[in-house]
Amino acid sequence: MSAPLILGVPAKGRLQENTERFFALAGMQLVKPRGARDYRGEVAGMPDIEVAYLSASEIADALKQGGIHLGVTGEDLLRENIPDMDKRVVMIEALGFGFANVVVAVPQAWIDVRSMADLDDVATAFRLRHDRKMRVATKYINLTRDFFSHLGIVDYRIVESSGATEGAPAAGSAELIVDITTTGTTLAANSLKVIEDGTILRSQANLVASRGASWGETEREQARRMLDRIAAQARARAFREVRTRFSGCDDAMLSQAQERFGVVAPFGGPTSSGMLTLHCPPKAVYDLACFLRERGAQSITVAEIEYVFAQDNPLYARLVDGLSG
Repeated sequence: MSAPLILGVPAKGRLQENTERFFALAGMQLVKPRGARDYRGEVAGMPDIEVAYLSASEIADALKQGGIHLGVTGEDLLRENIPDMDKRVVMIEALGFGFANVVVAVPQAWIDVRSMADLDDVATAFRLRHDRKMRVATKYINLTRDFFSHLGIVDYRIVESSGATEGAPAAGSAELIVDITTTGTTLAANSLKVIEDGTILRSQANLVASRGASWGETEREQARRMLDRIAAQARARAFREVRTRFSGCDDAMLSQAQERFGVVAPFGGPTSSGMLTLHCPPKAVYDLACFLRERGAQSITVAEIEYVFAQDNPLYARLVDGLSG
């Protein structure tokens, strides 16, 4: 008998809140039947899915080891913790939250260091003057090594950070840092600046599948059901439903609307009574409404769409392709 599909979800903070909201919008409520303090949960109405609440870094590790089937975590943690990431996991979907950048930051007093090329020059001069290499404090050891190696920078050594990385230069334990930032406010408060071309990775939360997990028929079917709902909600976000009826509503007008506004007629062209339903990108709704009124429409309704289910399931197709690759 197949085990349940296991979904790894962040256990706390804004990332947990955003993840739960994301699944709720797709019609999948994450619940903890045994209480809020429990680290195991489920998806309401989907008994073959088990939710494991873990830290974001634990989710990356569990995906690497095949301990969970799907997980939500940051791309920064995946690329840092899984050097051969593309062989271990399948990136299913970027989720549009949890944005942060992994950056190289130096003291603001280093006014002549604006680029990584400047940093390379300073690193060489530092080694010659002090007979030692500059220290880079970071939790992102693999990302730092790969980035510096790609640029040919060798005169540095990594000091692994276990606390607040941004405080390392002021404390004298490092000359510069590689750390994650969202607004740069914390770096600025510690008199640090981001090097202009020193952004190593622009990260966000992703829904990720583990290639090493056990993917039986039950797990694949539950993944298909889950990803079908997510895809349907993503399609819905891309459109507003516009409905109207008037005598001038014909196929020629529909062709013009499709060309000018990128609309889709999900149920075909106008009916014999002139009724037309369109799916329109949100930014084009007003212009479409003006277009329709100019051609005789007296009343136009616009509504948000909850789901758009289609025959194709691109997210599940991505999973299947990734598992077979």
